[in-house]
Amino acid sequence: MSNQQLLIALYTIVHREIRRFTRIWAQTLLPPAITMSLYFVIFGNLIGSRIGEMGGFSYMEFIVPGLIMMSVITNSYSNVVSSFYSAKFQGNVEELLVSPMPNWIILVGYIIGGVARGLIVGFIVTILSLFFTDLQVHSLPIIIIVTLLTSILFATGGFINAMLANSFDDVSIVPTFILTPLTYLGGVFYSISLLPDFWQGVSQLNPILYMVSTFRYGILGASDINIYTSLSVIVVFMLILFFIALNMLTKGKGIRT
Repeated sequence: MSNQQLLIALYTIVHREIRRFTRIWAQTLLPPAITMSLYFVIFGNLIGSRIGEMGGFSYMEFIVPGLIMMSVITNSYSNVVSSFYSAKFQGNVEELLVSPMPNWIILVGYIIGGVARGLIVGFIVTILSLFFTDLQVHSLPIIIIVTLLTSILFATGGFINAMLANSFDDVSIVPTFILTPLTYLGGVFYSISLLPDFWQGVSQLNPILYMVSTFRYGILGASDINIYTSLSVIVVFMLILFFIALNMLTKGKGIRT
């Protein structure tokens, strides 16, 4: 395929993915906004007023970056896993696989679709957070970089989940039993500096901690983890998942029998 044809193929997949979640915005964009607003009210205002400061910031200021990143993670992941598994279930994937477009175009197209939803929801949550606190911007480049890398990583993870899933129940297993616990234990609601040394070491095995801490640094200028270490960890995980997903797609894992 020529470069122009590759771009057309990529644009077609991305356009379809964005139209898919914007067409059903009441199911894809509205619920995260409502959920995060409840987090702001319950944890930020009601509970936060009793907790006081966290890491030198008000509790609301401290949790807002984590909640924004949590919305980016969950929506980037869920968009791809639901979309690609639905395509598998309906038999639409075969049409993509028999087309002349390379597998990496298919993978990148779905990833961009997941990234788009993650960024849109993250932006919505950011706007909502302004009704509860004044957001600082310590380093805009760090905010942009970590948000893009994180959404790419979890969109790719959603693709792998969809490839391995054999039923709609399998689609929800990873978000429910792995992604959600890791997110809640990833420093969204607390600083790991409050934990004993042993549990601080355990927490550092959680990749989401690096994403939340780096994003918090971009906004507040404070982080539990060195930001360069964090960015390196995110990039490594992102590349590993990307090549795993591409290899699985090339072999037709979960698609070809």
